[in-house]
Amino acid sequence: MRMKEMVRRTGVHERLLRYYEQQGLLAPERLPSGYRVYSESDVEMVRRIRCLLAAGLPTSLIAQVLPCIRSDDGRLVPTCPDLVAQLRQESERITRAIEELQASRTMLDTVIAAAPLQSAGEPEAAVVRSGSRSG
Repeated sequence: MRMKEMVRRTGVHERLLRYYEQQGLLAPERLPSGYRVYSESDVEMVRRIRCLLAAGLPTSLIAQVLPCIRSDDGRLVPTCPDLVAQLRQESERITRAIEELQASRTMLDTVIAAAPLQSAGEPEAAVVRSGSRSG
């Protein structure tokens, strides 16, 4: 299938498909004219890539993970023993990032709660501008 059909089948924009190819995540065949030709297995590969991206993995790690997973009833199952340890490390990194974001949100909520109530006639931009002068 050509690029437009691949976009339709996967819902992934052409630029992302090209990016996946540049990152070594996807390797469509090329016609002598240079046009890309995708197979059914490429459709499944894009689904795996999207799943791993949604899990928070960077493309550099996805390139290492893809050869070591198989699909089992829609679930991705690792097949390489050392992959699980890598994924655990990535999970811990994501957990730390979530904790840092939660702490940031708590701090922001504290600052917002301490702000005086804004009068109905005062535009928000005035509050932002006055805050930026002092900061």
